[in-house]
Amino acid sequence: LLQRALRHLKWCVMFVIRLPNGNLMAPESAMDRDSRVVGDAYVEVGPADPEYARLAQQAVSEQELEARRRRWREGDEALRRQFEAFLADRKRSGQDQADKG
Repeated sequence: LLQRALRHLKWCVMFVIRLPNGNLMAPESAMDRDSRVVGDAYVEVGPADPEYARLAQQAVSEQELEARRRRWREGDEALRRQFEAFLADRKRSGQDQADKG
């Protein structure tokens, strides 16, 4: 049983992507008999699909998706540097040892 959905996974967000030809790449989940997700993939949806209009409202272009991913990576890098600076400050001030004892 396949069920089309825009889903937030535990570690991943899947988007509806508008292709240059006007079709959409929409996330689709494969479910087992116990309604557990066994896999997620993208399927191409054309204008004739009954869900096309609903999905098109949420769609982002491939360029918009890449820009989002780039911003996430840049944000991740800034957060990583901030966390490393925090750890270095704690180590310099001896708080790590005080917390353990």
